Formats: sequence, structure tokens, C-alpha cells
Amino acid sequence: METAFIESPLGITKIVGDENGIAEISILSEGKKTTKIPIPLKDCVSQLREYFDGQRQHFDFKLNPQGTDFQQKVWQELLNIPFGKTVSYLDLSKKLGDVKAIRAVASANGRNPLWIVVPCHRVIGTDGSLTGYAGGLWRKKWLLEHESPSKQQSLF
Repeated sequence: METAFIESPLGITKIVGDENGIAEISILSEGKKTTKIPIPLKDCVSQLREYFDGQRQHFDFKLNPQGTDFQQKVWQELLNIPFGKTVSYLDLSKKLGDVKAIRAVASANGRNPLWIVVPCHRVIGTDGSLTGYAGGLWRKKWLLEHESPSKQQSLF
């Protein structure tokens, strides 16, 4: 696996992957950026920069996140949340076919290894509140505002 660190408006972004795809994108509070980006990570780095510059809404590089079958199912569903839209944890649980699985869905959401690209930041509380975000609620707020400068719209 190759690793790169790039600057973003929210801190240092760590990217891990290889020819099989990107396995991890995470945010760090501090660190040094990489001077040379490994070839398997270049497309991801380029697309993330475009996203932060407001020129990209969708990512199309190969993903290779590691997780359980259930986590993979949740992460796949997260990819269906459109740019600039939000869903609640309850709505996501319903979409996955089991309203009682809300805690498991929230847990899988919190273990998402592909920050921004698999948009777990677009999942909010049923009451519209910004809840639970591994990168910090201030980053979640920033990302939602970045994606939709006007009032957030719910998908459901």
C-alpha cells in the first residue's frame, strides 16, 4: 500500500491505496504533506483537490475499502446520497431494509474509511441536527456548507 498526505481546508488528508484502489482517506489535525504523490494515488489526490476547489461533485477513482459485508452494504448506500443532500440515520436504516438496525447503521457509518468520497458527512439526525462525526462536527458542518451554500435539503 502507498500513502500520501495532502493539505486540505480541514487539515492534512491521509490517502492510502494501491493499484487495487483507494482503501483509506482520513483527516488528521496535523502532519506534513507528501512532496511526491505515488502513482496509484494521483487520481484520488487530483479529484480531492478539485472537490475542495468547488469543481467536483462526484468521484470516479477505484475504491477498495476494507470492512464487513454489512459495513460494505452501508457504505455502498452512502454513495447514493447526492451531492448537496442529506439523509437521517433512520432514513438510511429504512433504505437498507431494517429500521431496527439504526445503531448498527450509525456504527458502520462511523467506521467509513473513505472520508468525503463515501459521504458519511451527509447523514444527520432525524431532527436535522449534526450528530456523530469522527472528524469532528465542525468539519461535518464545513463539508455540508461547502456542498450546499444555501439551506440544506433533505433527500427524503
